[in-house]
Amino acid sequence: MEELQFRNADLKDLEKIVEIYNSTIPSRMVTADMENVSVESRKEWFNEHNPQTRPLWVVEDQKGQIIGWVSFSSFHERAAYSGTVEVSIYLDESCRGKGYGKTILKYCIDNAGKFGVNNLVALIFLHNEASLKLFRNFGFEDWGTLPDVAILDGVERSLKILGKRVG
Repeated sequence: MEELQFRNADLKDLEKIVEIYNSTIPSRMVTADMENVSVESRKEWFNEHNPQTRPLWVVEDQKGQIIGWVSFSSFHERAAYSGTVEVSIYLDESCRGKGYGKTILKYCIDNAGKFGVNNLVALIFLHNEASLKLFRNFGFEDWGTLPDVAILDGVERSLKILGKRVG
C-alpha cells in the first residue's frame, strides 16, 4: 500500500472535499443527505474545524492527488464533551475498497491524543457493513443503536454509534 500524506485542509480544498462527499450520496450508504450539497453551504462546517483541536485533513497519494478527507467534529457543543469527537472518513470513488480506510483510521487513532481527544465515535448506518467492519476491526465497539431514525428513499434505516477510547 502506498504511503498517504495528511495535511490540514485549506479553503481551496473545499471544492474537492464537497465533490467527494457528494459522490457518496447516491449510494444511500454513507450520509443522510439526499441531494448534493454546495461548496457555499459547507463553508460554516469547514470553519468549525481547526488544526489545534478539530482537524480536517485532506489525504493525498504520493503524486499529491487528493484521494479523500477525514475530519474530527465536535460530538456535542457542551464543554464536558470536548474530549469526544466524531470521526468521518470519505474517499474518492476511485479509491474505495482498496484499504485506504484502514490507513486513515489508524492515523486518526494514533494522532487523536494530540488534539485532546479521549474518545472517537463514528455514526454509521446499520446497512453499511463495510464501514462497520472497518471500525470494528480497529476495536470500535457498539455504543448504541438509533433504530429507524433515517428514511432513505422510503426505507427506514438504523444508525449505529461505534466508539473507541483512545486516551
